[in-house]
Amino acid sequence: MKFLISFSNKLMQKYMPDPFLLVILLTFFVCGLALITTNSSPVQIIEYWGTGFWSLLTFSMQMVLILVTGHVMASSPLFKKLLGRLAKIPRTPGQAIILVTVVALIACWINWGFGLIIGALFAKEIASKVDGVDYRLLIASAYSGFIIWSGGLSGSVALTIATPGHFSEEIMGVVPTSETIFSPFNFVILGGLFILVPIINRLMVPPKDKAFVIDPALLKDNESLEAATIEATSAITPADRLENSQLLSILIGLLGLSFLVYYFAKNGFALNLDIVNFLFLFIGIILHKTPKQFLKAVSDSVKNASGIIIQFPFYAGLMGIVSSSGLVGVFSNAIISFSNEHTFHLFTLWSAGLVNFFVPSGGGQWAVQGPVMLETAQNLGVSLSKTAMAVAWGDAWTNMIQPFYALPALAIAGLKAKDIMGYGLVIMIITGVFISGVFLLL
Repeated sequence: MKFLISFSNKLMQKYMPDPFLLVILLTFFVCGLALITTNSSPVQIIEYWGTGFWSLLTFSMQMVLILVTGHVMASSPLFKKLLGRLAKIPRTPGQAIILVTVVALIACWINWGFGLIIGALFAKEIASKVDGVDYRLLIASAYSGFIIWSGGLSGSVALTIATPGHFSEEIMGVVPTSETIFSPFNFVILGGLFILVPIINRLMVPPKDKAFVIDPALLKDNESLEAATIEATSAITPADRLENSQLLSILIGLLGLSFLVYYFAKNGFALNLDIVNFLFLFIGIILHKTPKQFLKAVSDSVKNASGIIIQFPFYAGLMGIVSSSGLVGVFSNAIISFSNEHTFHLFTLWSAGLVNFFVPSGGGQWAVQGPVMLETAQNLGVSLSKTAMAVAWGDAWTNMIQPFYALPALAIAGLKAKDIMGYGLVIMIITGVFISGVFLLL
């Protein structure tokens, strides 16, 4: 384990570029691959890239908002106090790593966007409380909880095929979540990962003299978020009073929470990115008490979203090339060409893990890869619902070294991708063996 961790960290520290540089290199690589393996011309590939470039604007804005609103909510005095109390539970670096991992796994199972933010914020809080804990491993442990998102309540593939009118309904019908998220097969994987991932992270805890320990003072906000006060002078204008009005914040906050009560009463506990953002936004408004303090918290938080704003359009361009050129079909067909009814789901898992590097959006990957896999599954006479989950778990598995979704956590932590991806590689290798074994044997 020590050798594997050392090798993995050195590899990533030496060769892992900044995520923005990585997506540029991936763009050139995919362009060349599409030219070689498909019938697309250079002009067509440029067209696919440019046409797809802005296709993730909605998703990009959702990710920006989940970072900003989550950070705003957590920076409120009340939430800081709650995180601080939880962070006092662990006494040793090993206990801290396990607690962060378990919290991140639970939160990502509930909702992946919620889990990404809460995990990173909780890890940052623990780093300021526990002496000697390795900060990079702590953030990597928070991100490792993301590995279970596709099998959780917000898994996009499972929720898509459970929705009437989805694009593959003619092939597989409407698949209830009892056959995907709540199936015994999925619970075996989830249960195994809830045990395995904390153990892996605990085993990666370095000796105290080699730990990357950060000064707690560096984790504090540059400026405190103390409540603004209004001096009782004649110079205060009506606009100033409105900016510092607690009543306005409470009223608009209650309006937002009223909608959430209505939504959950009508739809049950159906979380999605929009609802999580809505929840974080209005709780943040209430917790910061005044519009002025809320806007200041937003201003402090939004600077961390630059990576998402710039990089997500490039990944959308990659998706445009991969889907429109037929490259995803080349990947998938090459891997499943030598599979049979016993190994098909295993090779589907592996092919999905490969495609994830170029189409990191779970829903987007299912849209471009799903039809190819379902057609083959029909011909082999194997389970279509298990095929869908193989694509979903393949996407989640290789996210451990795909920085696309790590950007919010990295922005909160103030780290670079290469700081945590060495640990992610170890997690991906070990959990990959386990998940592959489940798909092959069950």
